[in-house]
Amino acid sequence: MPIPKDFHSPTQITARERAYSQLQRWIIDGTLKPGEKLHDGELADALGVSRTPVREALQLLEVQGFVEMHRGRDTRVTAIDKSDILKLYPPLAALQSLACETVAPTIRIEQTDQLRRINVELSNAINYREFFRAMELDEQFHDLIVEMADNPYITGFISMLQLHIRRFKYVFLQQPVSSSEASVVEHAAIIDAFDRRDSSTAAEVVKQNWLRPMNELFKMI
Repeated sequence: MPIPKDFHSPTQITARERAYSQLQRWIIDGTLKPGEKLHDGELADALGVSRTPVREALQLLEVQGFVEMHRGRDTRVTAIDKSDILKLYPPLAALQSLACETVAPTIRIEQTDQLRRINVELSNAINYREFFRAMELDEQFHDLIVEMADNPYITGFISMLQLHIRRFKYVFLQQPVSSSEASVVEHAAIIDAFDRRDSSTAAEVVKQNWLRPMNELFKMI
């Protein structure tokens, strides 16, 4: 079971949190492959903790859908399939749409200005073919809207779906998926809808902004 030896362990957190955070990261970035059998003893040695926090971390990861625990047999990283992308994006798009509906009636000028600045940076990153930067800025744009919605349930579900989507991209593409100019145009339309306090348009455009790349990504794989 390949385990990197040069990772940096988080500090000032419990052993379970450290195990959980690192195992989740290894699963998402593909270090621990889909279907791979996990040995709690090996993981405990690698992380410098006892088996108990590792087992507790694996239980949390099972709840989140990252591992499958077969009692009395083994624990494996959850397998993923191309068709999963059609299951992940629609609920994420719906939640992002709800966030926009929540934000539109009360958004402030300084907040739309911040979204515009991010979108300009995104456009520049795309033009300079800075793919990782573009991906980060696209996430930053949507994360800001979710933050403005100030709903911990929306935030929690979106965060989990985004982790699964990020894992999907790492495992299948092994490279960042850059936003396109279509994303920049759609982001601008969302901002314009916010300026008009138009909840329905903002919600509709952001849903399109998520479902379009879903279809593009499905064709790429």
